[in-house]
Amino acid sequence: MAAFLTVLLVIVSIVLIVVVLLQSGKSAGLSGAISGGAEQLFGKQKARGLDLILHRMTVVLTVLFFFLTIALAYFV
Repeated sequence: MAAFLTVLLVIVSIVLIVVVLLQSGKSAGLSGAISGGAEQLFGKQKARGLDLILHRMTVVLTVLFFFLTIALAYFV
């Protein structure tokens, strides 16, 4: 069971890294990070197309990563 969870965790980790790297940057610098976070929080700009798909994949893979990590810590 632990070996299966470890292999699955490695695969999810690699896919998560690739998905994050494929996403386009919002802005550069500290002020861009603050305003980008505020826009994302309050939903002024909705992502379209590929960015929306990548964002949703990131959320799903992150939740899966955390569940797999907790399950692996429990079973080992």
